[in-house]
Amino acid sequence: MAHTVQDHQMAQPQAAVLSLPPSGQAKRWTVWDSLLCGALAGAVAKTVIAPLDRTKIIFQVSSQRFSAKEAFRLLYCTYMKDGFLSLWRGNSATMVRVIPYAAIQFCSHDQYKRILGGYYGFQGKALTPFPRFLAGSLAGTTAAMLTYPLDMVRARMAVTPRQMYSNIMHVFVRITQEEGIKTLYRGFCPTILGVIPYSGITFFTYETLKKLHAERTRRSQPYSYERLAFGACAGLIGQSASYPLDVVRRRMQTAGVTGQQYGSVLNTMKAIVVQEGVVRGLYKGLSMNWIKGPIAVGVSFTTFDLMHNFLHKMHQLGYFTH
Repeated sequence: MAHTVQDHQMAQPQAAVLSLPPSGQAKRWTVWDSLLCGALAGAVAKTVIAPLDRTKIIFQVSSQRFSAKEAFRLLYCTYMKDGFLSLWRGNSATMVRVIPYAAIQFCSHDQYKRILGGYYGFQGKALTPFPRFLAGSLAGTTAAMLTYPLDMVRARMAVTPRQMYSNIMHVFVRITQEEGIKTLYRGFCPTILGVIPYSGITFFTYETLKKLHAERTRRSQPYSYERLAFGACAGLIGQSASYPLDVVRRRMQTAGVTGQQYGSVLNTMKAIVVQEGVVRGLYKGLSMNWIKGPIAVGVSFTTFDLMHNFLHKMHQLGYFTH
């Protein structure tokens, strides 16, 4: 969740909070700078892995058995039938969602850490494990609640032919007219249920690894490749823990175009298990997440670092003032 969630997976929204500037830059560096870097990093990372993400969604919403061979065959067939750019179908909706998602998650995570730090008496210090997990969960939940319709639209565009929906606004209009405005929030419950463990575990794991690293190396900031390792580990653990709910979310989001009828979260999960089994149904496409996850994290960290250095140099040269 991928998100998206895929997606809820997301967006890699956490990239914006992974590297804070040294204290000497505090007067020059603002939240807006971090938001810009994080939003761009998430957008670039999502664009790079978009073909794999789209393939994962297609398998998630179908009863077809997943395998690496079938996944790459689908990519090849899509390319041959509809052209190279068709592999990125639905990515515009992803971009519209990723940018605000990253911004909201960063801002809310920062605020929740401050509130929880004050409540538990850790103001200005590293939070203890439970508040650390809670801050991540609340941040992910806040971002998901405010951007969910865009995730719904992105899922629809990913699994439908080009002729059905021409652009993002067309998806919104057709869903509202033909299925009702409530459909834009179909699958919302499994999304939130998935975001809570995913965001909580991801932020908790990353910050815990970063804290342990600082204690052992006496370095306040890890190197880029160390951030990559910490982020990849956090993402893999978070994805694995929340993945079944991501599958349920995608099934409910795309029910209107796949001909399936799903009711509640439990009924959807039960139907998937009965028809396809636990591993082949609820964990369909997880191995692809394990492939694209580290790629997305690597790209997002690289983009974030490059933008961070660029903006810092611009501040030093006096191009930006706050």
